[in-house]
Amino acid sequence: MKSNWKKLEGNVGELTIEIEADVWKVAQKNALDKLAQNITIKGFRKGKAPISLLKKEISVARILNEAMDTVLEKAYPEALKENDVSPITNPELIVDTINEETLAVTLKIQVKPEVTLGEYKDLGIVKNEVEVTEEDIHSEINKIREQAAELVIKEDDVAIENGDTVVIDFEGFLDNVAFEGGKGENHSLEIGSGSFIPGFEEQLIGMKTNETKDITVTFPEEYQATDLAGKEAVFKVAVHEIKQKKLPEVDDELALDADIDGVNTLEELKLHITTQLANTKERDAENKYQDELFEAVISNSQVDVPDVMVENELNSIVEDVKRNITNQGLDFATYCSITNTTEEQVRENFRSQAEKRVALNLILEEVIKVENIEVDDEEVATEIEKIAEAYGEQYEQIKTYVEAQKDMIKEDLKFRKASDLIRGVK
Repeated sequence: MKSNWKKLEGNVGELTIEIEADVWKVAQKNALDKLAQNITIKGFRKGKAPISLLKKEISVARILNEAMDTVLEKAYPEALKENDVSPITNPELIVDTINEETLAVTLKIQVKPEVTLGEYKDLGIVKNEVEVTEEDIHSEINKIREQAAELVIKEDDVAIENGDTVVIDFEGFLDNVAFEGGKGENHSLEIGSGSFIPGFEEQLIGMKTNETKDITVTFPEEYQATDLAGKEAVFKVAVHEIKQKKLPEVDDELALDADIDGVNTLEELKLHITTQLANTKERDAENKYQDELFEAVISNSQVDVPDVMVENELNSIVEDVKRNITNQGLDFATYCSITNTTEEQVRENFRSQAEKRVALNLILEEVIKVENIEVDDEEVATEIEKIAEAYGEQYEQIKTYVEAQKDMIKEDLKFRKASDLIRGVK
């Protein structure tokens, strides 16, 4: 086999392949034998008729095409390796010459773009210091108090306040005509939750038990029921019950109610909250620091991200989204219905993220080359040990798979080293 790679403009090139005559002859014979298995000639078993008769039933073009497919199945990857070419899409096949003596083809291939690195080390970006304040701890304790709060019925002469939970009947009217879906009985509503149309909950404040009132509101222009969007409506409301939250005291009893392993006192609860908040803030600070670093590296470098790579990355992101939604007990169609979105809108929401991911991966590949980053077998073995430790007893179920992925693990470790280099991690 003779092969040659010629780079064209942009991220496209041409890989020419010419098959040796003896290999090509064997391929044609094998193709004829294969095709003959499905040919029936009177007086002979399938595939056992003389070649002269078989050739009358099978066209030369069919034999040549079958032989070409078989030959290129092996020759194409060999030519890619020989010329150090990494396609990012399926190639476009151009047959230059095909006859019983010669096979020569050209494959038009889109490859990864060239990357011009800018500054990627010592960028002067600093990670934010992490601090857990008394206010942070107080806020978390209040959340626990809210979760443990009891609803206590107010006296009849005590008015509704923001934060109260009320039990009401309501019915909505457009031009004095009741509309579908606008009626509810013994409906429980927390004032200030924003569950109802803007302006509805605020107008309940000040009402008392057994009181009725007409409330006028305007539906938002983007309201999901188009026949109501932007229109003014009157709701007739009757208050049956008003409940007020009674928050528990901040003491050891609250710590026990939080039901956290190892937490039995208020001081232990505060220490637990402090640790959790510190970990969360540290993770957020690290993510922000890393994002700023990588944004700067991308901005400093020059790389023309191919659309096909962005689309492939988008496919991966959307599949992850669908998987996460499924894990939460929803199917993707239901999720789109609830959020009033389409799959295409979800894709577009993640397009910028996909573009950045692809650009960063291309840049990290170039950093690996420039910095001569290598990973040895010992490092791969250590990584596999970490995987085994993380999976525990379940590791035996995936051990064979992990062992087969050593090359991929090695590549992942190279990318991790390049990322650590940018982050200044020694």
